[in-house]
Amino acid sequence: MTSKEILAFITDIGIVPVVRTPSADSALRSVEAIYNGGVRAAEITMTVPGAVRVLEKLADRFGGKIVLGAGTVLDPETARACMLAGAEFFVTPSLRISTIEMAKRYSKVICPGALTPTEVLTAWEAGADIVKVFPCGNVGGPKYIKALKGPFPQIEMVPTGGVNLENTGDFLKAGACAVAVGSELVDAKTIKEGRFDVIQERARQYLAAVAKARSEMHAAAGA
Repeated sequence: MTSKEILAFITDIGIVPVVRTPSADSALRSVEAIYNGGVRAAEITMTVPGAVRVLEKLADRFGGKIVLGAGTVLDPETARACMLAGAEFFVTPSLRISTIEMAKRYSKVICPGALTPTEVLTAWEAGADIVKVFPCGNVGGPKYIKALKGPFPQIEMVPTGGVNLENTGDFLKAGACAVAVGSELVDAKTIKEGRFDVIQERARQYLAAVAKARSEMHAAAGA
């Protein structure tokens, strides 16, 4: 897939599950549950033990059926290792220009973390495909995205941190192109209990929330 196709695919789904688990096995099982719930994208964070190997296993298992991303990527070297393992998009917690350059060199999608208006614009000017606004929930949630979209309507944004089932629609209506969901979808307690069916059902619920919000937005635009 080209970077444009990957970007369109992620935006179309509207949700990026952030898989941050205590073991490689639980990460693999979580992605399987997310996939069975209908979500065709997943971000494996570098805090997962053996994260690069997890990406390799998922790429082998799911082939072209799911778009895999690497999260918590702190430097270009890590981005390159994840790329070779099968990651198609990269998410960083902070703004590092050299990591953006690495992704662009190989025509992969890069979603660097930023928070302030200056960081958001700097990330975009450096070549970000989407700017991850993090930690969004701590600074106003959907209202903060709406405030940023005022001066930056051209910048695609994905809020991370504080996104849940109740406010997913609000984030999209505020102007986010998608939302990134972490522990509200894949959490330690559910994993410890082995309840991957719960994660599967949550994935379905998030897709339904995205569809509902977009339907309401479409209706409002046509009114």
